Amino acid sequence: MSQMSPLFLLPFLALFTTFLNPTSGESVGVCYGMMGNNLPSQSETITLFKQNNIKRVRLYDPNQNALNALKNTGIEVLIGVPNSELRSLTNPSSAKSWLQNNVLNYHPAVSFKYIAVGNEVSPNNGGDVLPAMRNVYDALRSVNLHDRIKVSTAIDMTLIGNSFPPSSGEFRGDVRWYIDPIIGFLKSTNSALLANIYPYFSYVDNPRDISLSYALFTSPSVIVWDGSRGYQNLFDALLDVVYSAVERSNGGDSLPVVVSESGWPSNGGTAASFDNAKAYYTNLAARVRENRGTPKRPGKGVETYLFAMFDENLKNPEIEKNFGLFFPNKQAKFPISFSAVRDGTGTAVE
Repeated sequence: MSQMSPLFLLPFLALFTTFLNPTSGESVGVCYGMMGNNLPSQSETITLFKQNNIKRVRLYDPNQNALNALKNTGIEVLIGVPNSELRSLTNPSSAKSWLQNNVLNYHPAVSFKYIAVGNEVSPNNGGDVLPAMRNVYDALRSVNLHDRIKVSTAIDMTLIGNSFPPSSGEFRGDVRWYIDPIIGFLKSTNSALLANIYPYFSYVDNPRDISLSYALFTSPSVIVWDGSRGYQNLFDALLDVVYSAVERSNGGDSLPVVVSESGWPSNGGTAASFDNAKAYYTNLAARVRENRGTPKRPGKGVETYLFAMFDENLKNPEIEKNFGLFFPNKQAKFPISFSAVRDGTGTAVE
C-alpha cells in the first residue's frame, strides 16, 4: 500500500467487498499481512479465517506456514511475487522454479486463483514486471494450469493521470509505455487487473473537494454527476475511473478489475478513527452485498480484498499500523459479516 497523489477522485478502486452468497454475489477477501511482532501464528490465523467464513485470502509472499495451513480449506488464494524477486523471474527457468516451489508443490490442496507478479511497482523500476508475468504464465501453461490460475500485477492509483469525471479516467501519459502492454497481456490471457483502491487517501489529499460522507458511503444523495451517471460514493467513482483508464489503454469494456486492497485506518492520522473505519468497512460491505456494480458497469460484482487482517505494528508510517479488521489478540475490531445469505425474496440478509 502506498499513499496516493491528490487527484480529485483519486486513489483507486478500494475494497469492493463482495460477500459469499449461495446464489449470487462475491465472497469478500482479506489481505493477510504479517508485518507485526505480536501476531498469531499462520495456523491460528487461517483458523480465524475459517471461523469467520472468509473464503479468499491475499498473501504478499509465498509464506510456507500459511500455505500449509491453507491446504484443504477451500479458501481461494491470491499469492504475490515480492518485488525483490521480479528480476530473477525474467529468467524463464527461474520462473518455473518459483512456480514449482511456491504454487505447484501445494496445488491442488491449496486453491490458487491469482498470482500477483509485483505489488505497486513504480514504472521507473517496472521493466521487469511484464517479462516476469509472461514467464510465470508460460510456466503455468506448460502444466496446463493457465486457465485455472491467472497471472496479473497489482497497481495503485498513482498511475492515474486524470480522475475527474470518472468517464475521463486515464493513465498518465508518462506511464503508458508500462501499463498499456500489461493491459494487453491481461486481455490476451483472459486475466484481470489487480488494483489497490483507497478512498481514504483521496479524501485526505483533497478534503476541500471531497466530503467525508462521500468517502464513507454515508452521503444521502448523489454528489457527483457524470453525464447521466450519478455517484453517491467515492468508491464507485474511483472504480469507474479505473475502468475508463483500462478502456483508454485498449483493454476494452470487459476486462475485470479485482480490488486487491482497500481499507480505512482506525488510528494514526487525519480522519483515522474507529468510527470512520467501522463506517467504511460496514457500509462498503452492505453496498457490495447488493451486487449491483457501478454506474459504468452496473450489475457486475467486483472481487475485493479488504486490507488488512491485523493491525501490523512493524509498518511505517504510523497510519500504516492501523488498518486491521482484527486486533493481534484475534478479537474483531468491529463486527463485519464476511458472508451473506438470501431470504425467500432474494434479498441479502445478515
